[in-house]
Amino acid sequence: MSLKWKLIWPAAACAMLMLAGLAVGPFSALAEGQARSALLIAIAIAFAVLLVVTGTVAELRLCRPLRAILHTFGSSTGADARGKSIDEVRAVQRAVGQLRDKAESLGSALSAANARRSSLEAELQYSEERYVLAMRVADDGPWEWNLQTNELLLSTRWKCMLGYTDDEFADSLENWRGHIHPLDIAGVDATLRCRIEGPERQFEHQFRILHRDGQYRWVSSLGTVIRHASGKPLRLVALDTDVTRVKHIESVLQHIVEGTAGMGGEAFFRALVRHFAAALDVPCAFITECNGWPPKSVQTLAYWFRDDFRENIEFELAGTPCEAVYSNGRPVFHASGVGKLFARDKAYESYYGIPIFGTKGEVIGHMAFFNDKEMKEQDVLTDAVYQIFTTRAAAEIERKAALDHIRHSRISRAPEALGVENVPGSASNVTNM
Repeated sequence: MSLKWKLIWPAAACAMLMLAGLAVGPFSALAEGQARSALLIAIAIAFAVLLVVTGTVAELRLCRPLRAILHTFGSSTGADARGKSIDEVRAVQRAVGQLRDKAESLGSALSAANARRSSLEAELQYSEERYVLAMRVADDGPWEWNLQTNELLLSTRWKCMLGYTDDEFADSLENWRGHIHPLDIAGVDATLRCRIEGPERQFEHQFRILHRDGQYRWVSSLGTVIRHASGKPLRLVALDTDVTRVKHIESVLQHIVEGTAGMGGEAFFRALVRHFAAALDVPCAFITECNGWPPKSVQTLAYWFRDDFRENIEFELAGTPCEAVYSNGRPVFHASGVGKLFARDKAYESYYGIPIFGTKGEVIGHMAFFNDKEMKEQDVLTDAVYQIFTTRAAAEIERKAALDHIRHSRISRAPEALGVENVPGSASNVTNM
């Protein structure tokens, strides 16, 4: 039942009771005939007008606003769960209850969404940190050239690769071209122009670019041209990688291979230490073979010191960084502080030693470098580079040992063949000279 009728029916019932009371009660004795009838009619009309006013006020002030609220909620008066019709107030109460349930459900969903968002933000931050760390380790720097506006955008990592902060290197083609090595600028321009004007998109080019420290760095630029559906070039996106170390290794390899090609024996050892000393820019380099096993001392096979060869020497391993090379069987690197750790080598600051393994896997010698200034790890090359030459050195050392053994055997048999006894100088004295 509508709220309006719930308000009117009680008032109408009260009015009917009052009329009935007036008609049969004590008041009826005060009026007779037409006067009583006129009074009752007047009272009935008054009650009727009151009921109409009450219904109108209820409709305008209560029912319509409540129906408007229900319309806003997208609901209607309808019926309750048992099928009975309900008034506007109960309908609003039911709609409010449904909204409350929906709000609680949405609140739970919002809390879950916030938790998921926080988790995704944490994952994104972790991913970004890993990306930044990977970029730092990889020495890669992205950059982009907008071919429509001719604007160049260099990433912070690209500038950092050359020793600059974000504000110290202007994002402009003129500035970028001005840092490219004069001998490489023509090749860079030709590569970019060919990819922009030609059908191919991918390009790769290596060139030198000026670092903030005044030295040129080799970079390998790998990129692509992004085109419109019509084929018109829009942007050029590239990633530059610092390959200076790779170029340095290539140069060292070529230099040493050319310097030791066709050589053997002592000439090979001398060429090896001289070219390695020049490539690593160290004042002292030598190669040794061990005396017995476990070795207490070693004998140099070639000894380079400050731009010249020195006479080969024998020295005790104890108290030197070379001892760990033999005892551990792996490279030993001291970037600094050698003079403080080993009093016998107090004239030097850094050291690098590489073991030389024989065919049976034992250490038969080593190659070592001393420097009077700090050595950085990236300046020492990679172990694989040294293994190429230490393997060759091992073959030369074993060949030398085999020749010494043959020579020793011939000397030992010579007196017996001639029937001569008591020849001065034992075999051990010959091999230990």
